[in-house]
Amino acid sequence: MQKTFRGVYTVMITPLDPSGAVDLKGLAAFTDWQVKEGIHGLIPLGSTGEFLSLSEEERDSVARTVIETVAGRVPVLIGTGAEDTRESIRLSVKAEAMGADGVMIIPPFYSTPTDDELVHHYKSIASAVAIPIMVYNNPATANVDLKPELVKRIAEIDGCDYIKESTLEVTRVRDIIRLAGDDMTVFGGILGFESFVMGAQGWVAVASNVAPGPMARIFELVANEKKFDEARELYLKWLPVIQAVGGQAYVAGTKSLLTHMGFGAGLPRPPRLPLPPEQDAAMKKLVADFGLTFSV
Repeated sequence: MQKTFRGVYTVMITPLDPSGAVDLKGLAAFTDWQVKEGIHGLIPLGSTGEFLSLSEEERDSVARTVIETVAGRVPVLIGTGAEDTRESIRLSVKAEAMGADGVMIIPPFYSTPTDDELVHHYKSIASAVAIPIMVYNNPATANVDLKPELVKRIAEIDGCDYIKESTLEVTRVRDIIRLAGDDMTVFGGILGFESFVMGAQGWVAVASNVAPGPMARIFELVANEKKFDEARELYLKWLPVIQAVGGQAYVAGTKSLLTHMGFGAGLPRPPRLPLPPEQDAAMKKLVADFGLTFSV
């Protein structure tokens, strides 16, 4: 039975050991901690997971580790975006065979496909798998913008049921819901609280790598309990952490925070570099200020 995706889903970091290899034992511990802290879902092999800097063998081991560690407790979506439609199909079929609950797919990120080409891309993938697809709109990295009118067309494809909307235009949430209705469930990509208020049913979050419980609670207060003022207060309290892992420092910043929390996240892979000492010190202070800790 397919799960209904809803809530805060962590787009996970990929921990590396001191030699720079993927730390699968650490990943399993991190995955278990996320679930126990109350996260609603997990997405390995997204941008925060440095998927383009991993070999296929490493990507397979990451996906398998997360799926097996979760063991059905929360939904797991695997990032299967690729420049070649055939490759994205292959990766999505493999993710389904591994037991993934869904896949998250960014558009081809170099070829600048037209709207018709994008519809064909997603239709081709959806016809090859039985698990749901979360379309991922991130114009800054994909080089194309899935505007609400195009999302309406993609929503008509059987299986393209979710979208991660990663722009700073919260009106996109409104317009996708207005145009696509029940055919497309919206997750915020950058704006969490603001997207919830506009009707989004989830948030694919970076900050929940370090604070899964509070990020999940923001959603629950809005969507389940309708306590908007309390949710806004909690959101504003945690805004410094959310902002600390925004922008270009989303990988290095998240790994810095986790390291100071006591988890061996390791360093990012080049071309990404660790944070400069001054920024790393600021992350250490945030960890102290918010009492952030990692404990298995």
